[in-house]
Amino acid sequence: QVQLVESGGGLVQPGGSLRLSCAASGFTLDGYAIAWFRQAPGKEREGVSCMSSYDGSRYYADSVKGRFTISRDNAKNTVYLQMNSLKPEDTAVYYCAATLVGAATVQAMCVIQELYYYWGQGTQVTVSS
Repeated sequence: QVQLVESGGGLVQPGGSLRLSCAASGFTLDGYAIAWFRQAPGKEREGVSCMSSYDGSRYYADSVKGRFTISRDNAKNTVYLQMNSLKPEDTAVYYCAATLVGAATVQAMCVIQELYYYWGQGTQVTVSS
C-alpha cells in the first residue's frame, strides 16, 4: 500500500523549532519531486517548500524563506521539513506530497498542487504562547 505518513507536529512557542518527517511506504521516494504544503483555518492550502527530483533545487515561499529547510534522506525513504523561528502565522496542518510529474520551474511545483498524486494525511502545527 502506497502511503506518506507525516509526523513531528505539535504545539510550540513562538521562536521555537519543529522538524516534520514524512515517511514513504509502498514506493521509493528517490526520483520523486517532493513538497510540503500547509492549510491554515479558513485559508486555502498553500505551497511551503518544494524540491525538484532533477537537480535537487529547492523553492521556499517568501513567508518561510530563511526559516524552513526541506531535505530528503533516500536511504530512509523520508522527507523532512525543519522549521525554525516559528511564528503564530505558521499555525496550520502541514502535508507532504510526492510526484513524478514535473513542471517548468521548482516554484511551479509549489503552486500546481494538481501535479501531486501521493499525499500524506497531514500533521498539525500550532505556534502559540
